[in-house]
Amino acid sequence: MRITVLTVADCPNGPVVQERLTTALAGRDVEVELIEISGQADAERAGMTGSPTVLFDGIDPFAQAAAVPSVSCRIYRDAGGQADGAPSVDGLRRALAAAGLPEAADDDCCADALDVVGRGGRGRLAPVGGGLRAVHQAVLRHFAATGRAPEPAELEPAAEAVGETASKVLAELAREDFLVLDQDGQIRAAYPFSAVPTAHRVAITGATQVWSMCAIDALGISAMLHADTVIASADPVTGEKVTVTSQGGQTVWEPASAVVFVGRRGGSGPAAEVCCDTLNFFTSASSATAWTEQHPDVDGRIVGQDRAEEIGRTAFGPLLTAN
Repeated sequence: MRITVLTVADCPNGPVVQERLTTALAGRDVEVELIEISGQADAERAGMTGSPTVLFDGIDPFAQAAAVPSVSCRIYRDAGGQADGAPSVDGLRRALAAAGLPEAADDDCCADALDVVGRGGRGRLAPVGGGLRAVHQAVLRHFAATGRAPEPAELEPAAEAVGETASKVLAELAREDFLVLDQDGQIRAAYPFSAVPTAHRVAITGATQVWSMCAIDALGISAMLHADTVIASADPVTGEKVTVTSQGGQTVWEPASAVVFVGRRGGSGPAAEVCCDTLNFFTSASSATAWTEQHPDVDGRIVGQDRAEEIGRTAFGPLLTAN
């Protein structure tokens, strides 16, 4: 299948429909071509009935009987009649299926990669027993407040309150991959935070700045802390900046075409070793695809913004609210 997106220059819904297509395609190998239409004559030749128009093998699956070629903004309506400037993800999925595109091999995209992120379905919320949750939450709160890892001695009050020692609890948390210790027993990381610089810097409104282990971890910090955040990262291929601003429950990605690759290397081990450096922001799906071609040892998928945010919320949202 050949997918073409027709837009006029600076159409705000061009990047939106590209991001939604990335989500709807769920990693299937389909090239999406973006063509900029410069005038009415171009619109007539290409078959654009408003910007953006999506064509599957030259056919507009959302065509209206009375529509005429146009360079004006196009209005789409969902099943409930709500207006939108681009087809919905569900609408695109239905159109892809109707056009005969085989379903994705795994509807729950990135399941294998996320097995490490989510600890094989056990999640990132530490158990209560043995003081694990109390100490784990103390570690996360210290990171969020100071931007650095706590010293083991700073965790003794939380451990003593449940009749344990900090060193013993930290060792167990490391064995269960809730955090990472170095050879001296110092905390090197406590997902989503890193004690050493990474590609992902997160500014927490009213608090401090922290390093995050990966793109998904960075996206989970706002939900975990119930705070506004600004993520500053970069595309590993182009070096271009990617910024994600979460404010008042609304999220803005810059550029609007940005996506996340969720992947992992083969073998077993903690997330820090097998997947954290493969979960990155990219300025576009094409850039993410270029990165995957350069890293054949990594399995995973490109996900759109909504899905990436959902993964982050699910993994890290409950960590500090559970007793």
